[in-house]
Amino acid sequence: MSKDINLLSSVCKDGDYVTQIIHFKDGTRKTIHGIITSSIETGKFTKFYCKDGRMIMINDDNVNMVETFNGGNE
Repeated sequence: MSKDINLLSSVCKDGDYVTQIIHFKDGTRKTIHGIITSSIETGKFTKFYCKDGRMIMINDDNVNMVETFNGGNE
């Protein structure tokens, strides 16, 4: 389900798929595996698709930091 338009996110340098740990302002963290790097779009919400077909939208106002790890080019 990757998008046709690659917005050239710097995360694309880490491979076709990445894992991200999102650190929210309230101190919670969420780990998301299998993010398709070419599908990442930023704006008021960061949006992306995962290998399993999920589309995830994150309100950037609630995020302090995002850690990104290479997820392999399966």
